[in-house]
Amino acid sequence: MAGFGEVIEWARQQVAARVPKADLDQRDPDFIRDQLSGLWMLALLYFRADVRGLDRIPKDGPVLLVGNHSGGNVPPDTFVFTLAFCLYFGVERPFYQLAHNLVATAPPLGFLRKFGTIAANPDNARLSLKSGAALLIYPGGDYEVYRPSWERHKVDFGGRKGYVRLAREAGVPIVPVASVGGQETALFLDRGQWLAKLLMVNRTLRLKSVPISLALPWGLNISDLLGHIPLPAKITIEVQGPIEVDADDQAVHEKVIASLQAGVDRLAAERRFPVIG
Repeated sequence: MAGFGEVIEWARQQVAARVPKADLDQRDPDFIRDQLSGLWMLALLYFRADVRGLDRIPKDGPVLLVGNHSGGNVPPDTFVFTLAFCLYFGVERPFYQLAHNLVATAPPLGFLRKFGTIAANPDNARLSLKSGAALLIYPGGDYEVYRPSWERHKVDFGGRKGYVRLAREAGVPIVPVASVGGQETALFLDRGQWLAKLLMVNRTLRLKSVPISLALPWGLNISDLLGHIPLPAKITIEVQGPIEVDADDQAVHEKVIASLQAGVDRLAAERRFPVIG
């Protein structure tokens, strides 16, 4: 009879095996074109979206866009930047965003796939870059996106630097994308990594955090799996200068973190109050 540990490992392997291979053709430029103006108006009115430095991104060809991540399961930084990228470069330029497989495959979120959202794994990342696309990733993942709100201006990938190898193998530059405001759309209290371990979803569902927050409409919000209504915090994003990738992963990683942190610090210095901006 299989032991409890073997059952958990089997469940983990089943989840990992079900991370879908990206179907890049699901991105639909016509759909994006139809939705873009209305969604951008929403971003301007609700989040007072301010995106700067898009001219620092190479005008064509594959590029790895690496951002700091905020906002829990309803991350406004991805929403705002995706719209701004499509407006600036046009909907025909291939552009994809990595997301947790639970997000990328959820039936109610099928429209995200039309915008270029694909399940996060190395194979899908390589596939999109090989196709010549721009790819947006958040190496900090759930570790960073659920950080406490009082650490909202801290860039923290949790030591993850596999993105550097990805860029080097694909032969593409890294362009850091700094953002502020997302961690003010709810009051994030704890990453809940201890809770993820207690519930064993870190091994079965690839969820390293079960965050604890105060958010609309739930009040006390455990896990954020159902999302939340984000507060109308001002979202400001600034693209930084490209970073060429060499053989020293650690050195490149440190350059990326330094570039992002400097950008976040500049943007944070402009803010008068949380949410208000």
